[in-house]
Amino acid sequence: MKQHILPALKFTLFSVIFFCGIYTLLIWLIAMAAPGKGEGATVTVGGKTVGYALIGQSFSQDKYFWSRPSAVSYNAAGSGGSNKGPTNPDYLKDVQSRIDTFLVHNPGVKKEDIPSELVTASGSGQDPNLSPEGAFVQVSRIARIRHIDEDRLKALVAGHIEKPLLGLFGTEKVNVLKLNIALDQLK
Repeated sequence: MKQHILPALKFTLFSVIFFCGIYTLLIWLIAMAAPGKGEGATVTVGGKTVGYALIGQSFSQDKYFWSRPSAVSYNAAGSGGSNKGPTNPDYLKDVQSRIDTFLVHNPGVKKEDIPSELVTASGSGQDPNLSPEGAFVQVSRIARIRHIDEDRLKALVAGHIEKPLLGLFGTEKVNVLKLNIALDQLK
């Protein structure tokens, strides 16, 4: 019995020291060396933090590019999807409601021209990005409200398109927070 308990106790002690001490210290040191010192990718304007680049935020005013809907009301502490399947009547009602709202605020856009990410929530409920199409479809509304030329807004969106990692991994995307900050800075 001694031959089994002693190695088990030694392994337990080693695991506690390594995983509670050494590993934790190593991860903390890596975080301190990263941009933002482990505090996340904050976005600052004029020295003031206005949001986080990697967490979706709610933009619902017509003068801004709208974000992707969130199943958790953009609460980063409660990240998650709705867990409703694509044929669930409640889910379909939510999607139809989002489509109707989008069409009311974006006259001239046809239902089939609305990218799916503008009416469906992401799996995490925290997606900070849209596809370029999701941004371009909103240009007309914003141009009308802000009295800005559509071509100028299209150029702004095009300038904020982030390419896939190494040109291979992922898709093109537009960070909504960064785009709306740039929109507010347009003269």
